[in-house]
Amino acid sequence: MPTAPLVWEATIALIVALLAFDYFFHVRKAHAPSLREAAVWSALYVGIALLFGAGVWYWGGATMGAEYFSGYVTEKALSVDNIFVFLVIMASFKVPREDQQKVLLFGITFALIARTVFILLGAALIERFSWVFYLFGLALLLTAGNLLKPQHHGEEDEKPNIVVRVVRKVFHSSPHYDGDKLFTTWQGKRALTPMLLVMLAIGGTDILFAFDSIPAIFGLTQNIYIVFTATAFSLLGLRQLYFLVGGLLERLVYLSLGLAAVLGFIGVKLVVHALHENNLPFINDGDPVKVIEISTGLSLVVIVGLLLLTVLVSLVSPKGKAKAAVTRLRRYVGDYLALGDDAPAAERARLHAEVVAAEARVHALEPRFKAMITHPKKLHHDVARVHAAHRG
Repeated sequence: MPTAPLVWEATIALIVALLAFDYFFHVRKAHAPSLREAAVWSALYVGIALLFGAGVWYWGGATMGAEYFSGYVTEKALSVDNIFVFLVIMASFKVPREDQQKVLLFGITFALIARTVFILLGAALIERFSWVFYLFGLALLLTAGNLLKPQHHGEEDEKPNIVVRVVRKVFHSSPHYDGDKLFTTWQGKRALTPMLLVMLAIGGTDILFAFDSIPAIFGLTQNIYIVFTATAFSLLGLRQLYFLVGGLLERLVYLSLGLAAVLGFIGVKLVVHALHENNLPFINDGDPVKVIEISTGLSLVVIVGLLLLTVLVSLVSPKGKAKAAVTRLRRYVGDYLALGDDAPAAERARLHAEVVAAEARVHALEPRFKAMITHPKKLHHDVARVHAAHRG
């Protein structure tokens, strides 16, 4: 059943209003949000998404509601995995923590625009060519296979993506930040700042993310309104979630496996649906194949169950606790080395004490967990720099 134009207009107005609120009330003044602030706003955005889903369920029916929640949970899980990449990009560009909110909000806005285009393209293809479901299903199965490969989310020296490399070659760019400005004067000429480059890196990465997320949501529903809203609400609040779970993410050591299972399940569902709608002449002589389709309700139960199991197993895992200890040490070391010359002595002492405590926890790890640390020499060198700087 098509969605009324008035409903579309009201929904788009709500999403634009939420984005505008973020732009004008949260990121105009650069600051690093506290854990409490991030938690409150994350809960608010999740609450809005859940209330919206309840409204969809009430006015659109149980099937439409289940499709929304299945899509929202899946897209939210994929967006949480994307935070790993955002962390790497922020670290590689050494973005000041107080300016990271603006970068993330740009990334969210760009992702909304890019994914809307992908949704419209996907809908047009599905309407004209039902065999596209085979391609979407294959794409998700391949993505699930890639997620099973060893991941290296923690590495901080990844090369900038191709967009940034091309821009750096073509345009004059400064190696230094100038507050949150996108342009500055360097070596006597107008230059791009790293702030603009990191925004380009986030934007380019968002396009790659769309190739996974859009087939996944189309595997759960072909209702364009549900596809759009589930995707949009999964992205809103991602900025706050970044600051809330940035440290917790390292504990989710089995997140890639969980996402692989979810995407694999949706990929199979898409292929089954494609067989049910089949019109390819070389499959069953162009006739639909009689198969049992996976219901929307079952999809929701399987997706939520897989993600909950992933989180629970990760949190109780000794490997997850070990990774959290290493991440904590890296964070405190980075915070100390980022202190300016005018930093209060009390703040230096506090951060140094945190470094000492985190270093002790890492030293107490079993050898098998220490072997997992990426770039141990660099970490050891940075810790030594902190101790040397604190001694004076």
